[in-house]
Amino acid sequence: MNFLGHLYFSNNNLDLMVANLFGDFCKGKSYLNYPIATQRGVLLHREIDSFIDNHPAVLAVRKTLYTPLPKVSGIAIDLYFDHLLAKNWHEYHELTLEDFLLTFYKHTLSINGIYPDEFLQFIKKLRDSRWINLYPSSFGFQKSCEGVSRRLSFENALKHAPRLILPYESDLFKVFKVYMRDASIRFNGAHTQRIK
Repeated sequence: MNFLGHLYFSNNNLDLMVANLFGDFCKGKSYLNYPIATQRGVLLHREIDSFIDNHPAVLAVRKTLYTPLPKVSGIAIDLYFDHLLAKNWHEYHELTLEDFLLTFYKHTLSINGIYPDEFLQFIKKLRDSRWINLYPSSFGFQKSCEGVSRRLSFENALKHAPRLILPYESDLFKVFKVYMRDASIRFNGAHTQRIK
């Protein structure tokens, strides 16, 4: 999953949410240079990535999508699952998506100096632009695909993913539901807990 999935599976722990997102910026064993709480977030990030990458139902649909989306079928699924989570957020969390994200954005204003400037700039952009708030819409999904597509170092069809996955939407939604059930058990992302 992408940003929203990583926030959700941080189990409503605001510091862990930040540290989880930091996982994308922390390569190899460099996470060991940070406090234990940050290390925990980076390792959770990697566990979430590994869980979806190796989930049997996800692997099956990823193989199906490889023909229309070679090299980026896994990325397309990550982005689409974030879109589906946002669209169906009320089924997974007691807060509205807007309130959940607002609480997270406010918390990021108090991040201390343990994180590198590159990550702090990313968090500021995330907070100021609020592009995650657009995830429930088709427009938001399209912009996510375009943004990631531009950042990849090779030619790819990711920006066309919203159109290319249309024939597979029903199958993807079924797999999403199975994945969320299994991942919620694995990561205890219970929506009944309050943000703390």
